[in-house]
Amino acid sequence: MATSSFFYPVQQELRSLEHNLKAVAGTRHPILYAAAKHLFEAGGKRFRPALIFLVAKATAEDQEINTGQRRLAEITEIIHTASLVHDDIIDECKTRRGVITVHNVFTTKIAVLAGDFLFAQSSWYLANIGNLAVVKAMSKVITDFAEGEIRQGLVHFDPSVSIDAYIEKSFYKTASLIAAGCRGAAMLNGASNQTNNNLYLYGKHMGLAFQVMDDVLDVTGSTKSLGKPAGSDLSNGNLTSPVLFALTRETELNYLIQREFCSDMDISKALFLIKRSGGLTKAQDLAKEQVQAALYCLHFLPRSTSVSSLRELTHFIITRLS
Repeated sequence: MATSSFFYPVQQELRSLEHNLKAVAGTRHPILYAAAKHLFEAGGKRFRPALIFLVAKATAEDQEINTGQRRLAEITEIIHTASLVHDDIIDECKTRRGVITVHNVFTTKIAVLAGDFLFAQSSWYLANIGNLAVVKAMSKVITDFAEGEIRQGLVHFDPSVSIDAYIEKSFYKTASLIAAGCRGAAMLNGASNQTNNNLYLYGKHMGLAFQVMDDVLDVTGSTKSLGKPAGSDLSNGNLTSPVLFALTRETELNYLIQREFCSDMDISKALFLIKRSGGLTKAQDLAKEQVQAALYCLHFLPRSTSVSSLRELTHFIITRLS
């Protein structure tokens, strides 16, 4: 099922967001402009800003989205996109969403500068949002990204890494931004501390479920559906939940990881072992647990079309194919 059906209550806001994101690239330097434009034209589901719009409506008495929340949605997508540029450089990815990555279209130096430029733009927009608590919450996300990247880099090709360490890293790299964005949207409506905290937890559990399913798709997906080769994370030494669960059943997988997939057929063999082990099922169960926790956090909100979309999105996460 397409995400657009869940985003129906905020379709108009998402269309405006697309226009505004391209305006972000309007730097006076033509190379930075081209790099940023290349990123935003690659598209994406705009899952993060859509969540912010839905939370904004769900916590507003008049179901309206204010200017600060519109800007927060843009900031969230800019931060996310900037992090992808740097991730692609670190992981040496050739494609992203089926499009050649920035550092391959231009150069690594230009890609680093483009990512830095976007982080700087997000900080400028954030400083003008007019709510210090939201500024503090969102600013921490950028440090969380760096923390997550370092944690991931320290355990490349390390089969002894625990599921708890994987979840903690996934929070820093993915869930932190979604959690802060959901809380920020509620805060900009003057919601209570309890509401703000519940929506933070909703975003956190949604982000973790999203990341776990992303890791499942890295094993089960195709190059066409993923926009990058299957097993890309694995070949870079990023041991995700399906891999960690599989390691308890497949001793040969441990051997392939420790030799860092040096043979041409190692990745294909590792993917086969992960599928055979039942690791995918355990990872999906982990995602379902996170989804149930996210749903629980919505119980306090009054019924509305926006809340219904927030609930439906949790189910989409664990059934999505790409």
